[in-house]
Amino acid sequence: MAGPPRDQIRARALALGFDAVGFAPATLSDAAKTGLKGFLAAGYHGDMGWLADKAERRRDPIALWPEARSVIVLGLNYAAVEAPASLPAERGEISIYARNRDYHDLIKKKLKALGRWMDETFHCGIKVFVDTAPVMEKPLAEAAGLGWQGKHTNLVSRQFGSWLFLGEVFTDLALEADEPESDHCGECRRCLDACLTAAFPAPYRIDARRCISYLTIEHKGPIDRTLRPLMGNRIYGCDDCLAVCPWNKFAQVTREDALVARADLTAPRLAELARLDDAGFRAMFSASPIKRVGRSRFLRNVLIAIGNSAEASLLPVAIEKLEDDDELVRGAAVWAVSRLAPSPRLKELAAVHTQQEPSLTVREEWKGAGV
Repeated sequence: MAGPPRDQIRARALALGFDAVGFAPATLSDAAKTGLKGFLAAGYHGDMGWLADKAERRRDPIALWPEARSVIVLGLNYAAVEAPASLPAERGEISIYARNRDYHDLIKKKLKALGRWMDETFHCGIKVFVDTAPVMEKPLAEAAGLGWQGKHTNLVSRQFGSWLFLGEVFTDLALEADEPESDHCGECRRCLDACLTAAFPAPYRIDARRCISYLTIEHKGPIDRTLRPLMGNRIYGCDDCLAVCPWNKFAQVTREDALVARADLTAPRLAELARLDDAGFRAMFSASPIKRVGRSRFLRNVLIAIGNSAEASLLPVAIEKLEDDDELVRGAAVWAVSRLAPSPRLKELAAVHTQQEPSLTVREEWKGAGV
């Protein structure tokens, strides 16, 4: 393969299955650094303490790896065959990115293959990252010309809309940078208006503590009672702000079979998910990103969706979960039961379960249910 290193690297990355390739200097803009500082100072990161703990390394790629001179930013398209659509209340909604294989594993394999080839071809130093290290990948992607951070704070591409996974190769090669992408949001605010929990205090700013993706994935304890009714049937992640972006009209369906939605994760029945035991949960989600939240948090989400369903037929499964071994699950079950059970039945259940409930947290849930 002949030509400048940049051209060779781009061609190799595309051959490995990446859909977008850009080059940026191993530095961040002052705006990106200031934005991170303000985000953390406002407490918008919630339970994600690792964001604050590694803030200094996150602000500067050189702090992460002093030898880095250039960053190759790679994008992998995960757009679905069909745009996200509302599901019946008795079914759970899983974010498009989590309906099949864990993208971390898929991208890391491709990144390592690209890194090995670069080492063999150019005898250079490399380090690869995919959402598991303190890398501000969206500002780097913007600097590399892959897209811009929209008002929903996610990357938007003129070619792929809002549906790009990102990964990075840091290298000690000095590679010519691409032109940064400019902002093309204009006056549009569809993403801000689509958010059910009002997680955007202002355009280009997000309060993760109110974001459904954060609540269903990152947040470890009971979800705020005031936010639960707003979550609908979203049980892992949320695509609302992404799906309404007008730039999605240019998106193309992913060519990665491992990212095409599994039928059983496209519109799963809440009742079946709620009845998963530990072994069943591990078996169903063994290769999925959903596995990382564990059964406890996942069933918490499922039971909140059951509580929001207004489906009386789901009351029996919610009642079953009042006996679950996990207190987070039992607490969510209390809330689901309180939303679905007629008042006399709720009082009967409370009389039995509050007497035998060992967890103060779950007893507080019963108190919050008004019985």
